[in-house]
Amino acid sequence: MILTPIDLAIVLGLLILMVSTVMTSRSQMKSVADFLAANRSAGRYLIAVSGGIAAIGAITIVGNFEMNFMAGFAMTWWGMSMGVIILLVTLSGWVVYRFRQTRCLTLAQFFEVRYSRKFRIFTGMLAFFSGIVNMGIFPAVEARFFIYFCGLPHTVEFLGIELSTFALIMATLIGISIWFVFSGGQVAVIVSDFFQGTFVNIVMVLMVVYFALKVDWNLIFEALQQAPVNKSLINPFKTGEVENFNFWYFLIGVVGYLYSVMSWQGTGAYNASAVNPHEAKMAGVLSLWRGIPQSIMMGFIPIVAYTVLNHPHFAEIAKEIGNQMIGIHPEAVRSQVKVPLVLQHLLPTGLMGAFVAVMLSAAITTEATYMHSWGSILVQDVILPLRKKPFSNPKQHLLALRLAILFVAVFIFCFSLLFKQTQYIFLFFAITGAIFAGGSGAVIIGGLYWKYGTTPAAWAALITGSTISVVGIIIHHYHENFFINGQEFWAISMGASAFMFVLVSLIGKRKVYDFDKLFHRGKYALAEDQVIRETVADRFWKLFGMGKEFSWGDRIIYIANYVWTVGWFLVFIIGTIYNLSNEVSDAGWMKFWKIHLAIHLGLAVISVIWFTIGGVFDLRKMFRLLSTRKRDVRDDGFVRPEEQLPSVTSESQL
Repeated sequence: MILTPIDLAIVLGLLILMVSTVMTSRSQMKSVADFLAANRSAGRYLIAVSGGIAAIGAITIVGNFEMNFMAGFAMTWWGMSMGVIILLVTLSGWVVYRFRQTRCLTLAQFFEVRYSRKFRIFTGMLAFFSGIVNMGIFPAVEARFFIYFCGLPHTVEFLGIELSTFALIMATLIGISIWFVFSGGQVAVIVSDFFQGTFVNIVMVLMVVYFALKVDWNLIFEALQQAPVNKSLINPFKTGEVENFNFWYFLIGVVGYLYSVMSWQGTGAYNASAVNPHEAKMAGVLSLWRGIPQSIMMGFIPIVAYTVLNHPHFAEIAKEIGNQMIGIHPEAVRSQVKVPLVLQHLLPTGLMGAFVAVMLSAAITTEATYMHSWGSILVQDVILPLRKKPFSNPKQHLLALRLAILFVAVFIFCFSLLFKQTQYIFLFFAITGAIFAGGSGAVIIGGLYWKYGTTPAAWAALITGSTISVVGIIIHHYHENFFINGQEFWAISMGASAFMFVLVSLIGKRKVYDFDKLFHRGKYALAEDQVIRETVADRFWKLFGMGKEFSWGDRIIYIANYVWTVGWFLVFIIGTIYNLSNEVSDAGWMKFWKIHLAIHLGLAVISVIWFTIGGVFDLRKMFRLLSTRKRDVRDDGFVRPEEQLPSVTSESQL
């Protein structure tokens, strides 16, 4: 164990804070809707911070370390080109706004309303299977991190019995996560995620500042220059031979971002937890600023680690790390521990404990959120529709949810214990996630935006996407170096599924669905979902996606997002044109990356303060709403006959 008493005190302090927040919030969980979606009571900052940390788990941090260790600064450049697309998706409320208008508690509930109950059951089973397999490596990656980073022995003796440290750590993390979810459902998850997310962002900023001061920029430059020709970690125009995490990986990811909004349901409860559709939309907009501390830490720290392992100045440390890695196999596992081992040698007392606390909280929040999501999907989208009737009382319903979550916990423990990981983390995520997300994007977008999308088309799209992904998993299980990687299989599944959805919809009997009823518009509008701050929506503001529900503060945030993203996009355009007509030295690029890092670091500090204050206000509002809101026992995710869309007419009747 390399942690000092001070480090251990920091870790224990955060754990006590996490437990106390759950204990405080558990009294507010009084209904099925509370357990599933915090009774739709969370504000924008709470959703942004809590949902953000729930999606950035310990395994995601390790995965980003792994990816950016190989990609360096270069791939950040291409991110600027895709920023405009992400901006338009976020500011328009693409998918998120319309889904919240439906008031569905889960995605598959929407599938039943829009398509059919049989389709809901199928999607529920598919999403559940895809999710638990995708989550299956979480405990393993997290346990390896704590073993190697903290210098723990691989076995411990208890009552004369030798026990696996790997298994004990997994069981402990899963056990704590189960307690969190059982205690207060989504209410407890949101509250604990907020405090942990705030702590994580603060520590991430401190780590970037520490390494920016500790490791000389010139040493970083000299180390990155050692990368092979056309595998540059500095110049994005010299990356033609980079494997796996290259431009195409990034491009597919951006297309997938547009295609798969809300497809992945690991944090699905947050999609239904906002107070109203506008707050859900604003939470997505704010995610750009909330994510800055996380993105700079997960981008810069791997570059520091690469410097330590490749620059002669750190030769002694690199040698020690090399000795520590002897015997670690396969390569996919070795790549996971490189950056953590470097941090083990560089972090000082205090910051060492803070980083362990970050990884502990990130592991627990993500496991708790994902177990809640997949367990809820099993009950809400498979068991409940198969019963064809709601549970007799809320207690019975909540018991079923807890048992399903327990099943997920047992599965991921066994999967992590037995599964041999052969792909990099993000490539494994891509191919397993595509079992559902590869086809569901077409079904979601078609169902929310195209009145002519049909049920047979939805079946065809989802089956096509899942089949391609399963074939990819089987191929990679037997051929580790197959020429199509997990990300590319995802791209194939997206394209094929979208094509099938459109084709089958056009060749089948065309129907028109009543979108007013689906989205609670017109005569179906609900007062609690309406937010009107201006009596007249100016046409100028409407051009930028801002309607009557926008306050002046909302407009300022929107404009700031436009300025920030478009500004970097212009930098990308001008820089690309200049690089195509001039030879830019690596030294010139390093000056650019230094300025880029400094700007983002400054904004990271501002965002931490901003979101902490906003989140505290939202937290108070949420507790006030939960303490006064009348619970509706029928708000349980079961689609009753009167909730089905009645006006489905053929095109010829219009």
